[in-house]
Amino acid sequence: MPKVVGIDHLAIRVSDFDVSRRFYDSLLTFLGFVREWEFGRTVGWNNGVTMFWITEADAEGRAHPHRQGGIGYHHYAFELAAREEVDELGAFLQREGVVVVDPPAAYPSYGEGYYAVFFLDPDGLKLEGMHFLEKAKRGGKPPRGL
Repeated sequence: MPKVVGIDHLAIRVSDFDVSRRFYDSLLTFLGFVREWEFGRTVGWNNGVTMFWITEADAEGRAHPHRQGGIGYHHYAFELAAREEVDELGAFLQREGVVVVDPPAAYPSYGEGYYAVFFLDPDGLKLEGMHFLEKAKRGGKPPRGL
């Protein structure tokens, strides 16, 4: 039986390639990614585990901007190694003038030691930087039965 061993890549379409390229280049470089691929209106960053790609939306796509609550993408969470790294990301986002939806805070209803910051990309796509102590204690493994 096939078993997923990780998420290889995430690819999103953006309304303004140049604006999003600058945003993601700054954010992903800060988070330890390296811009590895670039061709035409597509660029991909890699951290050795996961690739993150952007490409420009077509004209019809640009006519229908992302709306929170609609079908499709809800948010993408970058898992960080420590709670302090979430705080560092929060400070970086503030310096960069990024729209922060929820500043770094604990979310005990998500589980023991869940700490996160939520923010938006230039198209309003929701992103998260998080650390989850309970998951780290399990060695990154899901709870039994999943």
